[in-house]
Amino acid sequence: MRAVIFANGWLNQPVHLLPDDYIISADGGTHHCLALGVRPRAVIGDLDSISEAELAMLQASGVSIVEYPSRKDYTDLELALQYAQELAVDGIVILAALGARWDQTLANVLLPAAQVGAPISILDGAQEIHYLRGAGTLSISGQPGDTVSLIPLGGAAQGVATQQLEYPLHGETLHFGSTRGVSNVMTSHQATVTLQEGLLVCVVIHQQNADD
Repeated sequence: MRAVIFANGWLNQPVHLLPDDYIISADGGTHHCLALGVRPRAVIGDLDSISEAELAMLQASGVSIVEYPSRKDYTDLELALQYAQELAVDGIVILAALGARWDQTLANVLLPAAQVGAPISILDGAQEIHYLRGAGTLSISGQPGDTVSLIPLGGAAQGVATQQLEYPLHGETLHFGSTRGVSNVMTSHQATVTLQEGLLVCVVIHQQNADD
């Protein structure tokens, strides 16, 4: 089972949910669920973005409401992530994490880097963000021509090796603040990235078909 968290940013289509997904909405992310006709299992946050009528409807339908005070130390999304990690799920997907506010967007992108537990990905339409810690390997599914960018975070990423990317790396170092790992290209339907030490933010941008 995976947990899917709806945050309160922009929600780009398409959204692909699985039958056994554990749906969590972080406060205003509830509106995305309602618009899609999806009933969350839990709503988490200070609830300042949800009307009393919406809250009553959710409670009547059996949704678990986890309310926090408005003056709190964590964002609604971080609280939702903490909740999801306690479920012992296999993975966590965050939707609608990006938006108009740069502070919130940057905080949301960095937030999974500090989480220990189930692997976390951010999905945004045709774009994906994954996090790879050393020593580890990330398998990427896509199409030839899809863009893959490897961005070190918090220091140098050492021992980076790739397969099925146009510009291969062979146990090399990507330095924090450098753009060397940006805009690589998949040459097959599967690619792998291996990291010996450090932390990589792996951004995958899928090519969109004309009928998407």
